[in-house]
Amino acid sequence: MHALYFAAVVAAVHFGTLAGAHKYSRSRHHLFARTPQYTTNKTYTVQDFYQAEDFFNEWTFFTGSDPTGGNVAYQSMSDATSKGLAYVDDCDNSTVLAVDSTSSIPAGGNRPSVRITSNKSYSSGLFILDAAAMPVGCGTWPSFWSVGPNWPYAGEIDIVEGVNNQATNQMTLHSGTSSACTIDTAVNTSTSEAYTGHVLGTNCYSTPTADAGCAFSDTDTRSFGYGFNNANGGVFALLWDTSLGMSMWHFARSEIPSDITNRAPNPSNWGVPAGFWSSQTCNISANFYQHSLVIDTTICGNWAGGAYSSSGCPGTCSAMVANATNFVNAKWIINYVAVYQ
Repeated sequence: MHALYFAAVVAAVHFGTLAGAHKYSRSRHHLFARTPQYTTNKTYTVQDFYQAEDFFNEWTFFTGSDPTGGNVAYQSMSDATSKGLAYVDDCDNSTVLAVDSTSSIPAGGNRPSVRITSNKSYSSGLFILDAAAMPVGCGTWPSFWSVGPNWPYAGEIDIVEGVNNQATNQMTLHSGTSSACTIDTAVNTSTSEAYTGHVLGTNCYSTPTADAGCAFSDTDTRSFGYGFNNANGGVFALLWDTSLGMSMWHFARSEIPSDITNRAPNPSNWGVPAGFWSSQTCNISANFYQHSLVIDTTICGNWAGGAYSSSGCPGTCSAMVANATNFVNAKWIINYVAVYQ
């Protein structure tokens, strides 16, 4: 029920991510280093567990034009299911959300795809996505993210995001209030790490004309694209703690902690996160609240289209839209999304 509203307010979100990507270098030399605290020793209990038909019954299919300028025609639930773009696999109970890979679409046209938004909203918690595969292929732009009302004032959290042949996952926060929000690089030192990712930008403040946000890139090539799929997928986790900050992890399939598998997650057992945004330099509750979860795949658009020529992809992104076979593997295969408190 939130999708139409979000479409109007997030039009410029990902363009700034392109503008800010790889703009900053990570420094390990800090005058005032602090001991990082990114988790507490707490076992979380499940609040919502989305699996199989839950993505059809408890999420909304967005049908508006793509706010990031992508060459997609987002489908209603009935159209997506009738075209085989959204279905539950009876063999393993996974949910498939796909880009059309059979229709004849002209260059620069709009290829059918799927974008869904959770009907419930959240202001904190532990969020886990377990996926067996994510969309791959030149021109694709898959995302798993959350966003609040009246963007950018309630913020945006990009948990999984990347384009084209990107090698690793990018994780980004976008804040929109006058309350300062930055990545606290002082908590990361050679002797006391708070994150393992590379810092791409430290200022989280975003506006419609300057929305790069503050981002990390993962260092594990199994965290995105073909590397993720070749590892049989895995798990992404966001710990949203208003007292400590935001922490994000990725685990390849063979390395998923047993407490996640047993549905009794305790992030204090997981080691250093790939990305960490400390509450010491970001007022979490003031900048991020009432978020709905979003899963989508767009094509080309502001980021994938803008980065296409530098991604090792052939021809142009506009022409690639017409190549149906390019999108055979442009699909999410989702085992579940869980929300713990």
